[in-house]
Amino acid sequence: MYRNAKNVGYYMIGSGSLTQLGDLLGARRAAVNGPAVFFVDKFFEGKDLLAKLPVENKDMVLYVDTTDEPTTDSVDGYTDQVKAFLGGATPCALLAFGGGCVLDTCKCVGNLLNNPGKAENYQGWELVKNPAPYKIAVPTLSGTGSETSRTGIICNEAKNIKLGMNSDYTMFEQVLLDPDLTASVPRNQYFYTGIDTYMHCFESITGSYRNVVVDSLAEKAIDLSKQVYLSSDMMSDENREKLMIASFLGGMAAGFVGVVHPISAGLSMVLHMHHGIANCYALTVLEDIYPDEYKDFMLMMDRQGIDLPKGICQGLTDAQYDALYGASIVHEKPLSNRLGPDFKKILTKENVIERFLRM
Repeated sequence: MYRNAKNVGYYMIGSGSLTQLGDLLGARRAAVNGPAVFFVDKFFEGKDLLAKLPVENKDMVLYVDTTDEPTTDSVDGYTDQVKAFLGGATPCALLAFGGGCVLDTCKCVGNLLNNPGKAENYQGWELVKNPAPYKIAVPTLSGTGSETSRTGIICNEAKNIKLGMNSDYTMFEQVLLDPDLTASVPRNQYFYTGIDTYMHCFESITGSYRNVVVDSLAEKAIDLSKQVYLSSDMMSDENREKLMIASFLGGMAAGFVGVVHPISAGLSMVLHMHHGIANCYALTVLEDIYPDEYKDFMLMMDRQGIDLPKGICQGLTDAQYDALYGASIVHEKPLSNRLGPDFKKILTKENVIERFLRM
């Protein structure tokens, strides 16, 4: 079987490129006589970013709460708000400003604007049947690759599973990468989020489900990530631009992941931990599966002065440990990608819980 692969249609990158957003959006306003909907991380509410955006009176600014990761319920709620605002009109564009949580929310809401039902109905592969409105991504964090990936990740709390809307229709049509937007990111968050590119790329190239294009993109993203995180200052002007490029390439290379992401998903579902830092905790207990990558990661943390507090899974109830295991082991494709079809013989319930206990 061969898949006809799609990438982002257009991208713009460079310091100060945010000033070009008005021109990009202007072309959309000329093509579609409808309002724009701006999805903005609530972190920016009351700050000066909004004054830099080409918002008109007819547009909607929707602040997205990123305290927790997107859920099926939160996506449904934001969809209802946007539909009520539009009143049946077609938006000229949906624009997302933030990290992966905001970008994924925008992508998922876009799908639901033109497809019936709820968010949970579209968690999986190729379930979205109708194209979403035109979407523009302006990441203010680097690492998740959401700006170029074909999936919008959301947590389904009722089913205890973290799963994406995986579809070509989920992708952004335009990406604008301005490294100036990441200059004020707190140092630890910059590391936790940015390292996601390194992780999903090494999971991809150490798995079984591969192709030469994905390998090439992933290898370059890994190289750039190492340049950034093994340097003396990961947040220099040069390194912030490198990390944006790594994230961009990593999103296109995000095929099947491996063991890190399923373990991370367990932490997100049960402890409501954000994806980036959850990945970091996951890799700290996977030295036997990813020995070289574990060593590189520990060196990166040491080089950048990043510390992960221990004991996050101590004192949990048996039900919580069961839920951690269940939310991790359910991801069969990624786990078999790295460990083969008999992955449950390696990752037994006792084995997985013991790993959580070591965090």
